Amino acid sequence: MSKRVALVLGSGGARGYAHIGVIDELERRGYEIVAIAGCSMGAVIGGVHAAGQLEGYREWVTQLDYFDVLRLVDVTWSPMGAMRASKVMARLGGLIGEREIEDLPIPFTAVATDLKRQREVWFQTGSLLRAIRASMAVPGLITPVHQGDQVLVDGGLLNPLPIIPTVASHADLILAVNATAQTHQPVSLEELLPDDEAAEEREREARLEAEGRGLGEWFNGVRDRAQKMFGNGNGSEASWDEEKAPPGRDSVRAWGKLDIMLTSFEITQAALAKYKVAGYPPDVLVEIPKTVCGAYEFHRANALICLGRHLAAQALDRYERPGYGHAQGGQVMVSEPPTGKPAN
Repeated sequence: MSKRVALVLGSGGARGYAHIGVIDELERRGYEIVAIAGCSMGAVIGGVHAAGQLEGYREWVTQLDYFDVLRLVDVTWSPMGAMRASKVMARLGGLIGEREIEDLPIPFTAVATDLKRQREVWFQTGSLLRAIRASMAVPGLITPVHQGDQVLVDGGLLNPLPIIPTVASHADLILAVNATAQTHQPVSLEELLPDDEAAEEREREARLEAEGRGLGEWFNGVRDRAQKMFGNGNGSEASWDEEKAPPGRDSVRAWGKLDIMLTSFEITQAALAKYKVAGYPPDVLVEIPKTVCGAYEFHRANALICLGRHLAAQALDRYERPGYGHAQGGQVMVSEPPTGKPAN
């Protein structure tokens, strides 16, 4: 069985934690990752792994709870975006240091979008941290990166699943992870997880609620931050309809702005990813349904890593089965079955 794999890690916000589980499963089976291309959260995970620091990153993110995530939000009043992402980048910098992409042991490509020229930008040399920061700059939410006359934002704007950079990698197979997959019906994270892991996730949520650190309190915190980012927290005059709004309406409306913006971006990414897969079909495609969690639920790392490992195992089982796989020229896909439960 061929063991050299080129890995494509798509965008998807918090769902990108599943990329860690996919890497775990590949390594457990003895596959050698010989190239990585990533976009947005895929660029974060791919870049950290290429730099040899995935375990340190895993240790950090699996300890984050709701309010740890909120504390990483650094609001700015820049007209270019609501957040600087400097706290997140400081933690990444502490992990991987000032590394150059061309010096990494695994060839790596991070994909960003140049707003001025309206085209993709592939980072294959230069600062790894700068490439990651550009690739994850969600338009309107995270401030862009200025490089020369380029204004660089999230690569998912044009290419949420960058398969093409891996085509010339001389790998035996290309495995792509689409973390913005569309589904025929909504499916939850707990429905897709193995039973024991699903029970553990439910117990964790219940424990946090009992400690007063649950999802309800977290949403209140998110609303407060969203109001600062998208509301009138900068002292500007409220419009007539805002002045007439009932008490408490402002925070709800501010949350709606954030949610609508991210959801709209994800819809576009999901459609683009389907076109990328159709144009350059990978040998193995692992699909993470976008309904399993919100793009901003970065406190669910443990469960999402488990989901990535579980779905990758299903995909690789099929690929390695006689009659399937690269030698047969067939594409192997794994997403949720019609019942919403994982296939056996």
